[in-house]
Amino acid sequence: MMEAALAFRVGIPARYASQRLPGKPLLHIAGKPMLQHVFERAVASGAEEVVIATDDKRVMSCAEDFGARVCMTSSAHTSGSERLAETAQRLGWKDEDIVVNLQGDEPLMPPANIRQVAAELTASPQASIATLCAPITSLADYDSPNIVKVVRDHEHFALYFSRAPIPYVRDKSHQYLCECYRHIGLYAYRVQFLKVLTAGPACELERIESLEQLRALWRGARIKVANAAEHAGRGVDTPDDLAAVRELVRQNRG
Repeated sequence: MMEAALAFRVGIPARYASQRLPGKPLLHIAGKPMLQHVFERAVASGAEEVVIATDDKRVMSCAEDFGARVCMTSSAHTSGSERLAETAQRLGWKDEDIVVNLQGDEPLMPPANIRQVAAELTASPQASIATLCAPITSLADYDSPNIVKVVRDHEHFALYFSRAPIPYVRDKSHQYLCECYRHIGLYAYRVQFLKVLTAGPACELERIESLEQLRALWRGARIKVANAAEHAGRGVDTPDDLAAVRELVRQNRG
């Protein structure tokens, strides 16, 4: 699956505004902006091009300082995929090109996982999107609306994503949790589908669950969901997340 000739790009949507962590991409972890950690992991994945997509000049200036390519986009976008669709248009990426959407608040995402989603989509011509999942190992995560769950068919295509506990485990024992998976928000798209997907309106399921991948399922697209090659690490949404990630990086460098 991990072929040396694999060709893909990585787009990193990065907003400055954040209700819980203002200026999140520029907050430092081990002496570097969080965005730089994300960028370096994307580069290490073997992508032929890595682009940071933003609507904020402060983010642009920071990214250019550590040598990243930046595409300035509209401030009207409501999702990272919309921002990447504009980036693809502006940079003239071909319809058949594969782009991985790596969020700017994932400083611990393993390069192997970034490459994996691109490889999964390349190997699945019937899929419009590829993404990853990992087993749920605790009842707290299973019950948490902050942990997105996914249910797959026998070929590992998504049946549904939800913040609710799915599949519903009537006997809430660890024996059955082995069939429950959390979604890892890392996506690979073909540029043509990305443009089509973001050009259409949000569906009601997407609005209800606040999960943009449901728009693709609602349209009838197929989403390949593979087990992540490596532990995805912790994203940064809250001050507690930031403190935990800083400590993890400190320990790994100590």
